[in-house]
Parts: sequence; structure tokens; C-alpha cells
Amino acid sequence: MNKRASGVLLHITSLPSKFGIGDFGPQAYLFADFLSQAKQSYWQILPLNPPHGRVNISPYNCLSAFAGNTSLISPELLYKSGYIKKRDIADSSGFKENLLDYKKADSFRAEIFNKLFENAKLKKERKSFEKFCVENKSWLDDYALFISLSKHFKTTDWSKWPKPVRDRKSNALKEANELVKSDCEKEKILQYIFFNQWFDLKKYCNKIGIEIIGDMPIYVAYESADVWANQKIFKLDRSKKPAFKSGVPPDFFSKTGQLWGNPVYNWPAIKKTNYKWWLERTEQNLKLYDIFRIDHFRGFAKFWQIPGNDKNAINGKWIKGPGEDFFKSLYKHFPSAQIIAEDLGLITPDVKELLKKLNLPGMKVLHFAFGDTSGKNSYLPHNYIENCIVYTGTHDNDTTLGWFKNDLSLKQKNALFAYLGHQVSGKDISWELIRMAMDSVAKTVIVPMQDLLSLDQDARMNHPAKKQGNWQWRLKQNQASSKLANQLAKITELYGRA
Repeated sequence: MNKRASGVLLHITSLPSKFGIGDFGPQAYLFADFLSQAKQSYWQILPLNPPHGRVNISPYNCLSAFAGNTSLISPELLYKSGYIKKRDIADSSGFKENLLDYKKADSFRAEIFNKLFENAKLKKERKSFEKFCVENKSWLDDYALFISLSKHFKTTDWSKWPKPVRDRKSNALKEANELVKSDCEKEKILQYIFFNQWFDLKKYCNKIGIEIIGDMPIYVAYESADVWANQKIFKLDRSKKPAFKSGVPPDFFSKTGQLWGNPVYNWPAIKKTNYKWWLERTEQNLKLYDIFRIDHFRGFAKFWQIPGNDKNAINGKWIKGPGEDFFKSLYKHFPSAQIIAEDLGLITPDVKELLKKLNLPGMKVLHFAFGDTSGKNSYLPHNYIENCIVYTGTHDNDTTLGWFKNDLSLKQKNALFAYLGHQVSGKDISWELIRMAMDSVAKTVIVPMQDLLSLDQDARMNHPAKKQGNWQWRLKQNQASSKLANQLAKITELYGRA
């Protein structure tokens, strides 16, 4: 990320689609074309992993840190590839255009997938499929078995499975594999197709000059293949439940802190393995993306550890993370890795020191810039360094219009107007902040698609303090118009980012 450039934040699930959720189909390629026309260099997305549950469908709480979310498989591309018949996708009625509908989307795809498994084309691709299975064996076998056993036992809470399976006794695993052999094969086939579709899309983006910025959550869900298969690297109690859980102390988003609920890592145990699981995870992300952001980077310096039975995050404690030692190992194995550090929230001197030693670009968010009038706020553009990524807002923030209308006090608005040198209305605020970001010294600017469209709070992607109603916003067809692309291209060229 050495050049002066910019990009757009839009998750795959937010793309237009006929089938209830954005996917890797034709609209993804059209959006890549939109970015190219708009002179953008980056397409930033959220994690591609399968979310746990269908109520809280957060891509940051996943069933696997390695597997792909098969809901993103495009039915249209399945037809074009010869896996299914055109009649199989003929009826796409009943889906909402502007909101994600996981339940209906999954039900629709389940029927398609059942037909897919019977298709003769897969037999012709057997060698390619078997090669994929061998290359991804380190995580694929455990993931396929985990998903298949979750269906068999009717729960992803593996601590409730029969004890020998829960504890991964060799004989029990052998019997389990035989019991759900057919289901495991199907899960592997879906992963094979997922990655084929994704890498085709990524290859197209790279061909037209668009790099993909991905996102790696620092934690994984407790009810995941990762924790079940790697129990020693997490802090679990005797019953294999989380002894401690993840989160952050009281902050901007919540007075009681945020209880994320993921199990925390046993870093001393991980170090004894020479960071094996984490290096494998890093390698997977380097395959998936050109660049990736590490979510909650501060957890590598110190992380907030909350007792496993607590109902909020107030009584947590800061525990020392692996720090520089882990990153020395990472860069020894992957010297050219391009990583962004999500350094928002409570950033203490030890986190700043770690960022400085590693020379990683951190994040600057304009929504956080106008809390006072001293001019010392680190999120104000005149305080930026080149090696940072500036956002108007992130997926965790309200849209810029929603922020302007609902979050800013009169004092903060006046501070914003003073910084701009003039007053602005709601209809202009999004592009005023986009211009402010583009004008800054920061080498990289990322703008959420909602802000390019000047959308209100209804288009917010996630509210960290709320457990439901998140991750559902979708772009409407034709909103990524040529007119908008040309408008973005002009401001991108004006500030030397094309």
C-alpha cells in the first residue's frame, strides 16, 4: 500500500442479488467494474467465513477461521458452470431487494445444493476436487466433520456432544467420520465450489487493477471447528466451556463494555507450537486477499479477559498478549504480507509502541475527529501521517448522514463547521467528509458505499451494542451507477489517488 490511492468498503453480502443475499455472481463483477470506472484501487470487504447462527449473523463470529460462507456461492454461476439447470433458479421471487434474508437465502440454496451433489459434472472434476481436499486438509477435514456432526447431534455446541467425540478420542473420531461420511463429502464439495468462485472473482478484480482488502477477526466463535479441533490453544474449563471470554471494557459504544463471548487464546500454549495455528490462519488470509486488516489489533498487546460466567464486560482484566514475538514469526514466514492494524478504541502506549515497531498502518476515522476544538485530536486530518488508512466511518459506525443528524452535539457540529470553514447541510455532509479524507496526507482512503450514496441511518451495517438487526443492509441494483462512478473518479483524480 505504498501508492497514494483509495477504495470502497462494501461487503459481499451487501451486493444486489436475486437470491436474498449478495454473492459472487454477476453483480459482484459489475461492482468491480464500477470501482474500476471510479478510478479506485481497493475493494474492502468483511470476513468471508461462515457466520455462527442466523439471528446474529456477524461475519466476525464464525464457525471456522478457514472455511468460506457457502451462502455466498452464486446460483447463477452454478448454472453457467453446468452444475445445475436453469429451471433450478427460475423462481427467485419473495426476496427483499434491500435487506439480507439469510433464512430464505439458505433455504433456497439448500435445494440447489441438493441438486448440485447429484450432477455428473462433479464426477468429471474429481481429480481437481481431490487436489483441493489434499491442499486444504489441515482445516477442511475438521471443518466438514464439525458441520456434519453439528447436524447429526442437532447442535453446534460441541461440549454437549458425547464425551469421547467432544474430547476427540481417536476411536470416536474414526467412528464419527464413518457415521457422517456422506455429509462430510458434501461439505467439502461446497467449500471447493466456494473457493473456485471466490478466486475467479478475485482474479478478475486484480486483472482490472482492483486489490482486495479482507478482514481477519482476532477471535473465533466458541461453537466452531477451530475451538473443537484445537482445544489446547484456548482457555477452557474442565467441561470444555470458555473459562474466560473476549470483549472490551466500557467505551464509546457501551457503558457496560462489550461482551463478545468468544473464548480467549492461551498464548503461552500457542507459542510452544511456534504459533502453528495462527501462521496457518495467516497463510489462508494471504491466499484470500491481497491485503488484510487484523480486527482488534490491540489484543496482541493486551486483551480484555472476562470471567466465563459474567453477563457483561465490566469485571474483565487486561492480560498481556504475544506482542512483537508473534509478528516476528509471522514476517519470518510471510515477509511480504500486507497488513492493516485496526487500532480503534482504547489505545494505550504499549499498543502504539507495537504499531511503531512493526510499521503497520493504523486507522483514522473522521467520525471520531470532532470531540473538541483543541486541534490535537489524532483523528483530525492535519494530525495524520502518511502510513495510515483514513475512513469516513466503518461498518461499526452509523452512516455519515446518520452520524451528522443523530450523534453530533451542537458543539461538535460547530467544531466540524469550523474545521471545514463553512456550514453544511445533511445532504452535503457525506461528500464533505469524503473530500476531507481524499485531501489528507494519508496514503489510503476507504469510503463505505453508504457514504458515497449519502444514505441515512437505515443503511447502517452494524451497531456493536445491539445483538439483532445488524449486517442486513444491501445495495439496490443500479445504485452503483456510472454517474456516481464518474463523480468519485473526479475527486479521486483531483487529490492524486487515481
